Amino acid sequence: MPFFLSGGCFFGENEIAVRVPSIFKLLIKEVLNPFYIFQLFSVILWSAEDYYYYATAIVFMSVISIATSLYTIKKVSHTVIAVSGGNAMSTDLVPGDLIIIPENGMIMPCDAVLICGTCIINESMLTGESVPVTKTSLPSSGEEAAMSYNIEEHKRHTLFCGTRVIQTRFYAGELVKAVVVRTGFSTEKGQLVRSILHPKPTDFKLYRDAYLFLLCLVGVAGIGFIYTIVLSIMNKVPAKTIIIESLDIITITVPPALPAAMTAGIVYAQRRLKRVGIFCISPQRINMCGQLNLVCFDKTGTLTEDGLDLWGADAAKGSLVNSEFVACMATCHSLTKIEGELSGDPLDLKMFNATGWILEEPTEEETALHNPIMPTVVRPPKHSVPEIGIVRQFPFSSTLQRMSVVVRRLGEKHMNAFLKGAPEVVASLCKQHTVPQSFPETLESYTRQGFRVIALAHRQLEAKLSWHKVQSLSRDLIETNMEFLGLIIMQNKIKEETAGVLRELRQANIRTLMVTGDNMLTAISVARECGMVRPHETVIIADAAPPKDFHLASITWHYTETPGPTTRDNQDAVYDREKDPQQEQRYHFAVTGRAFAVITEHFPQLLVLRATVFARMAPDQKTQLVEVLQSIDYTVGMCGDGANDCGALKRAHSGISLSELEASVASPFTSSTPNISCVPNLIREGRAALITSFCVFKFMALYSIIQYLSVTLLYSVNTLACNVSRSSLSYSLNVTSPHDHKNIRNYENTTLFYVSSFQYLAVAIIFSKGKPFRQPSYKNCTSD
Repeated sequence: MPFFLSGGCFFGENEIAVRVPSIFKLLIKEVLNPFYIFQLFSVILWSAEDYYYYATAIVFMSVISIATSLYTIKKVSHTVIAVSGGNAMSTDLVPGDLIIIPENGMIMPCDAVLICGTCIINESMLTGESVPVTKTSLPSSGEEAAMSYNIEEHKRHTLFCGTRVIQTRFYAGELVKAVVVRTGFSTEKGQLVRSILHPKPTDFKLYRDAYLFLLCLVGVAGIGFIYTIVLSIMNKVPAKTIIIESLDIITITVPPALPAAMTAGIVYAQRRLKRVGIFCISPQRINMCGQLNLVCFDKTGTLTEDGLDLWGADAAKGSLVNSEFVACMATCHSLTKIEGELSGDPLDLKMFNATGWILEEPTEEETALHNPIMPTVVRPPKHSVPEIGIVRQFPFSSTLQRMSVVVRRLGEKHMNAFLKGAPEVVASLCKQHTVPQSFPETLESYTRQGFRVIALAHRQLEAKLSWHKVQSLSRDLIETNMEFLGLIIMQNKIKEETAGVLRELRQANIRTLMVTGDNMLTAISVARECGMVRPHETVIIADAAPPKDFHLASITWHYTETPGPTTRDNQDAVYDREKDPQQEQRYHFAVTGRAFAVITEHFPQLLVLRATVFARMAPDQKTQLVEVLQSIDYTVGMCGDGANDCGALKRAHSGISLSELEASVASPFTSSTPNISCVPNLIREGRAALITSFCVFKFMALYSIIQYLSVTLLYSVNTLACNVSRSSLSYSLNVTSPHDHKNIRNYENTTLFYVSSFQYLAVAIIFSKGKPFRQPSYKNCTSD
């Protein structure tokens, strides 16, 4: 059981309270919608005119619409409650309190920074990644210890609210401790829940124009209302009739059934999406999917398979057998055993399993018997070399793009440091004479083929370093003067459905982008392999430098390789000058996250129209890219697997999550199919729903205008007939005669016949052109 030392209640209770209103309150709030109030007014008026059939139909549709809306709101609210559920024992926590983390783990009730010990955390609640991560305590010495705490820069030391602590590691006699830094809605989880409860409104032109048109109809109705009153008073019509007929003009001009009618296509589209495994928590966004003209894709897990396969190793020198290269593969990782099963990053698992070594972790009894922290031990299966103990671990940092460990071999007096990470970073930390001269060419060769490359390095530490001193050293002192060991080449395969879906989107004139945190050349290779960049097209890498020493910000360009020969496998993508009207679209820009930050600050909107590959992009940069694209009038879709894509998924007009974990609850759409084949289905249903909404809106609007003109004309006819009966000088008709009454009725019936014919003709034209209930293929559609 966790133990809390509370420091007061100045910050309020530590809870993420999501109060779901009762059905009665939701019903009252829904019924008070202006449209439903207008419908109630219309129904009462029609009932006074004995117009029961249409009034009953409107009531029936309104009840169904309200019930559906209440069900959706209630369902989403319960989903949010499932995300925000907390621990009632921790409601008194405030920033500054001390938490003691139990051995068997817990669900974090707040954001806290680890000050003693190590924790293994499952952060799938926030990141979408179910791979456990290791959190270490804040450094007590070095440059990092002198820095002020920042939750962004010290994420690897921070335990976030809602994440699950799986295991803890600690010194004998010392408990794992953390200090509370944020509580309630201020936590990372609280901000997620707040974004779900109060999403940023999306602007959709169809709805905006619909409201403007309704305002015009209200103005027209006002003219008819005044006209009817004046005409009726002039002809001395009874007051009750004047009231009913003048108000009736308003209900005729502004169609009360419009909201229910326009949601019909959305409801059917939502049902069809559910049948193909796409679930929607924001039905109004289905219409937006019909106007998507650009879709951003994450790479790993979205365009490519989740796992990586070990393709090969390229050692800098010597044999791999019993070498430092193999020792680095066996020790430089963040793997741990959970309930007897080896768990951790898939890349680390692949590397460790390739060595065939065995990992053993200390038991609770062994930890209690030793004052120093008991190391995790790895050993070869046949004991051909001494076993190695992992003394200290510096977890992988996405900012530093590397991780390292300090180890000691059994029987040796000195310790060793092993390092792995991005090849460019590792090479910069190594002694230059240990890095092969062919390193740049070798690295470029592998990355051009789409492989993911990881570099390894080694260093023998001074013999005077003791176990305790190593625990207080900063990683900067360890990760320097390394000896380059070689490269590990991992293969990330394209999913089978990827190329076909991207080809289908291109044929529909829908632009596609890749937004990834991976290496630039790897991303370009994957873009070529999946068809996002076609064989005849050239990729230009754009790099940007910020202003420095009185020099302005600048952009530099360089080409990647020239396009290779066309093979039989890519004949469908061959460039044809006669068939392809977009002859100028023969190149793509590729931008790194660092260059993107400079370009968006100093050269806004430059390259965005031509850039296709965005590599080394941080999560917040993905969101920023979506916003930039929206600012230049793109209707943007985002498809990701839920890992670091949540911000972009929420910000896009249509976010599609391929992960069913809690982190995807903020995404409007979630696909149970873990590939991008859901994107064409969603756009297809969006276009069908959008066409239906257009046609229904045109029908309802035109029908109302025709009916308005018809009724106004009939009121005039009735007035003309009365005037004829009073003015025998101008007309020789006498309305007291049955024959004259018959003539007036014939005149009215003839007018009604022509008006009704015009109405039916208009309806036939609308539905014959629009075909609203047919699911259209977008194969030959444009994006406009």
